[in-house]
Amino acid sequence: MKKVLLTGADGFIGSHLAENLVAEGYDVRALVQYNSFGTWGWLDSIDPQTLGQIEIIPGDIRDPYFCTSLMKGCNRVLHLAALIAIPYSYTAPQNYIDTNISGTCNLMNSALNNGIEKFIQTSTSEVYGTAQYVPIDEIHPLAGQSPYAASKIGSDQLALSFHNSFDLPLTVIRPFNTYGPRQSARAVIPSIIIQLAKRNEVSIGGLTPTRDFNFVSDITRGFIAGLEAEEALGEVINLGSNYEISIEDTAKLIAELMNKELEFNQSDERIRPKNSEVERLFSSNEKAKTLLKWEPEYQGVEGLKKGLIETINWFLIEENLKLYKSNIYNK
Repeated sequence: MKKVLLTGADGFIGSHLAENLVAEGYDVRALVQYNSFGTWGWLDSIDPQTLGQIEIIPGDIRDPYFCTSLMKGCNRVLHLAALIAIPYSYTAPQNYIDTNISGTCNLMNSALNNGIEKFIQTSTSEVYGTAQYVPIDEIHPLAGQSPYAASKIGSDQLALSFHNSFDLPLTVIRPFNTYGPRQSARAVIPSIIIQLAKRNEVSIGGLTPTRDFNFVSDITRGFIAGLEAEEALGEVINLGSNYEISIEDTAKLIAELMNKELEFNQSDERIRPKNSEVERLFSSNEKAKTLLKWEPEYQGVEGLKKGLIETINWFLIEENLKLYKSNIYNK
């Protein structure tokens, strides 16, 4: 039996991962954030036939009592639930501790009590901070340049401690910047696309930072590979494209693909505090190639263009575009 608990299934990456798990023959239990509207996030938008094969559980990983019963009957866990918006972490850092660290601890304890055979902890490239050398490999120093990044460092180290202390069979998967259909407008690529769909001017923060962008289907393949790879137990593994591009050049590329003139309007509210901005992210993916037999299908500038076209086409569908607000800064 391959009964998988997927936390954060209502989110951008989580909803894509839920679809792919079903396609790969997994029995999926999906945790979505409880809300009084009865909505399931992006899972509400997936194919009804696929959705019908997923067991949906509304709840909150911050509640240890809830987590105690959440995993019963499952033998594997993909843990993606987290608060992820960096700007909001400046406003509400305690929420990030409660969800990303305490919530992860609740799930770890539940995993031990339920004899889980494989636990995937989701990390982020933000834990590295500005690159001290490139490409960034898994032994690169960690630096909490935002409360969000600090909370993810804490949750990753907590997860690894459960492997070292209690033999919890665990792998830390560390995706670099992911993009694609359904992504929140708080991320730079959707923000640029949504603004250009309405006008030529783009309000933006820093233009010079570089990022290693990865199309969402590559990242979900990496998660599933991590779920199956016994060689990856106790390891931290980057998922990255091994290609970097500046925010400015990314915006210009998107404008070119959308046949738009581009005017930048640098917005003070979108600029991170000076010492908090991660100036450079550029991944080594050698470990993923070796241990997971994984490498991105969307590679280099041509792969980025291909992924951006798919993303742009999704956002430009009117029923999708109307879900987003182009006139506000989405933190």
